Amino acid sequence: PGTDLFPDPLEGPPSETPLLRVEKTIPGGQLVLRSLGGKLDLDAFGRPPLPPYILKTRKTQGQPDFDRGDIASYQTIYAKNPGSVAAPTAGLHFTPELLRQLNHAFVTLHVGLGTFRPIKTADFHDHPMHEERYEIAPGLEEKISAAGRVIAVGTTSARVLESAPHLRPHTGTTSVYIYPPYGFQRVGGLLTNFHLPHSTLLLLVAAFAGTELALRAYEHAIREKYRFYSYGDAMLIL
Repeated sequence: PGTDLFPDPLEGPPSETPLLRVEKTIPGGQLVLRSLGGKLDLDAFGRPPLPPYILKTRKTQGQPDFDRGDIASYQTIYAKNPGSVAAPTAGLHFTPELLRQLNHAFVTLHVGLGTFRPIKTADFHDHPMHEERYEIAPGLEEKISAAGRVIAVGTTSARVLESAPHLRPHTGTTSVYIYPPYGFQRVGGLLTNFHLPHSTLLLLVAAFAGTELALRAYEHAIREKYRFYSYGDAMLIL
């Protein structure tokens, strides 16, 4: 708290005066910021957290780390409510045409910086799980009741569906930490990308698929040179 920030804009020269001040830090990596110069458009400063293999390739090819097209590419077609620090990458595989063919419903989880935090404790059970805000819109409970199997698109959606006390419209926070063995109550299928080792995301996948099947899937992905992380390939676990 009290730290002044001099963020560089995406276009134009860097600011010589502080534009933001850190008012408060929140567990999970979130910050409460105050503008020092009136209304400030954060979209003019933010850059998507591209996976390291893309940044490495660009550096090798002499390209800049950031391209304006990244802002559109690193976003789902159905993004609506601002608040996340990262895109739910399983959703990047969907096109408008594909979405129109699917019986679907939406939940919102504001992804926090804690999602990038690796597990560093000797015992993964001791990992301090971050807290994130979520929103459930009207109509979700009715759609799920009328549906058959519920397929969660991404670990983010799975965490909301599994931790929300009910599916009627409400907002809340979740710090649910899902790891094997865990009995899923609402999620009957999971579409997810391939995640980093030592991550809570990988533990959730192992909890849903079973540790042995998850390991076999990852071994296959590595052997066949699947793409990992944000812009990578996905697997559907049923």
